[in-house]
Amino acid sequence: MLPYAAYLRVYEPLTAFAESERKVWADYADSRDRPRRANALNAEHGESVTRLLGMPPQPVPAQESPNAYLRRVEDRLYVCPWQTRLRSWLAFSRLRGTTPVKLMDHLVPKPIAEQTADDFDRYKRRAGSSALRTHIRTTAWHVPPSWFVPFDGNERWLVLGSANPGQDVTTTTGRNLIYVTSMAQARRRAARALNVLRRHLGDVASNFDVEDIARWLEDFHPHSLVELDYGGLVHLMDDDALQADQSVAELSAALTGLDTGQEELAYAMYQRVILRWKSMQLLESAN
Repeated sequence: MLPYAAYLRVYEPLTAFAESERKVWADYADSRDRPRRANALNAEHGESVTRLLGMPPQPVPAQESPNAYLRRVEDRLYVCPWQTRLRSWLAFSRLRGTTPVKLMDHLVPKPIAEQTADDFDRYKRRAGSSALRTHIRTTAWHVPPSWFVPFDGNERWLVLGSANPGQDVTTTTGRNLIYVTSMAQARRRAARALNVLRRHLGDVASNFDVEDIARWLEDFHPHSLVELDYGGLVHLMDDDALQADQSVAELSAALTGLDTGQEELAYAMYQRVILRWKSMQLLESAN
C-alpha cells in the first residue's frame, strides 16, 4: 500500500456475492465502526506500515481483511472488498520475481520470504485460480493509459482542497479526482478501444494493455460499477494541474482520431497523456 498511488476498483452488487457473504456485507454496511471512505486509504496504509516495520516484517497479513469500499446507488449496495491479504501476496510475488536475490534478502529475510511464498502456494491449491481475482488494482506514481479507457470525460468528479505535501497523502479527504461508470459502459469502451487498436496497429496493440483491462472487467458481475480513483496522486498535483487533467477525454480523442484517419490528432492527444504521466513518474526519483 503506497501513499502516492492510484486505484482502479470494481464494486459488485450485493447479489453478486455468495449468500453467506451477503449478510456479512449488509451488516458491515450498517456498522458504525467500519472505516469510512474519507479515511479508508489511511487505515489500509497504516495496517501495511505496521506489518512491514515490525520485527520481523510481515509482507502479508495473517488473515484476509474484513473491510470493503462501499457505494450506494438509490437503494442498491455495491461492495468492493479490500482483499488486502490477496493483493499483498500478488504484490509480493511480483516483487520477488523481479528483484535480484541478494537485494530481496535485504528487504525480507529469506525464511520469511519462503514461508510467505509457501503460504500463497497452499492458498492457490486450496482455493483455485478463480480466487485470485482482485477487485482493486493499484499503481504507484502514475495512472496507466489503459486505465482511462473504460471511462468518459463527463464521468469526471473533481474536488479541490488542500494539497500540502506535509499532510498525510494516503487519504484523499477534501481533495480527489474520481471517475465512475457502469460495467456495461466500461466493457463497451474497452472493447471498442481494443478493436480500434487492433485494426490500425496490428500486433502493436498488445503493448497498450487494453486487452488485459478488458479481460479483467469480464470477471465481474455485469451490473457492477467501475471506479478510477487518483488516490494519493492528487497531492502531487496543484489545483491548476488537476483542473487541466483531462486524460480520459484526451485518450478517447486519440482513439477516435486513429479510427477516423486523423493521425496527427491521435498522436497529439496520446502524447499529451503520456507526457503528463511521465513527468509524474519522474517525481519518484526526484530529491
